[in-house]
Amino acid sequence: MPGPLRELADRQLGVITRRQAQSAGLTRDMILARVDGGRWQRLHDGVFAMFSGPLSREAHLWAAVLRAGHGAALSHQTAAELDGLTDRQSSLIHVTIPASRRVSPIRGVHLHTRLRAEQATHPARLPPRTKIQETVLDLTDSCDELLDAIGWVTAALGRRLATPELLRAAMRDRPRIRWRKDLDFLLSPDLAGVLSALEYLYVRDVETAHGLPRGKRQARVVRDWGSEYRDVLYEEFALVVELDGKLAHPGDKRWSDIRRDNAAAADGLATLRYGFGDLRFGPCLVAGQLDQVLRTRGWTGVACRCSPRCPVRRGAPFPPPPN
Repeated sequence: MPGPLRELADRQLGVITRRQAQSAGLTRDMILARVDGGRWQRLHDGVFAMFSGPLSREAHLWAAVLRAGHGAALSHQTAAELDGLTDRQSSLIHVTIPASRRVSPIRGVHLHTRLRAEQATHPARLPPRTKIQETVLDLTDSCDELLDAIGWVTAALGRRLATPELLRAAMRDRPRIRWRKDLDFLLSPDLAGVLSALEYLYVRDVETAHGLPRGKRQARVVRDWGSEYRDVLYEEFALVVELDGKLAHPGDKRWSDIRRDNAAAADGLATLRYGFGDLRFGPCLVAGQLDQVLRTRGWTGVACRCSPRCPVRRGAPFPPPPN
């Protein structure tokens, strides 16, 4: 086996193309003999594994991107999987190619085309993949629901894979992008510390829409046993708001939530706790209740109605939000 080909195969986890093998000196007959003899495996048209036996996940990814050819890069859910943006493995392998190229369908591969594909590809990471900021925006662009789009951005921010500055710069290079208004708001300095779609709903539909004070996000509290974080802290008014999404707080964490609330009460802090249903379907009721509690704890501001039908009224008592 020619040394350069072996080095290339090692870098590509044992996967090569016919062109790469022939450039290293192997003839077509030599390649076919290895495949027919069971020493190599044909993965796609013109793409081979230089070994027998099962393939790793990354070897499958290499095969897909090599089959897609020049300028191809793993993208969307597959790039997210590689870079730790998601813990789920996509059933289809997503590959983006330059808009100027045409590639015939590839089994098990979802092909995307885009302008500036080369500029969107990370310059060093292997297998070739889109830069994390491009991956995030590709995913938000493919979402049919705003909260799903917000979830990809907050996952990238929460896992420290991207920064608001990096994402804003990538957005400026895209003349058309879905959910631009909401993404601009989410990535603004005012929303620093918002790390979930639930927190975004709270800021947008409760605080901002009703003119309520802006709380401190992910406020750190040091205990004897370690650090805790409050979702939203209104320090001046000794009030904590905890936002409980089903994914963030499954049932087995109920008692740790209760212990945290008890510790806050011992510090003189009142705790309000809201879930996804409260913020998705009753943000005005949440705002009215928050307004009431803040006023009893010294807030002198004035809550406002978010729409003509909004029930928030200065000084009006509010029922609890719906279950």
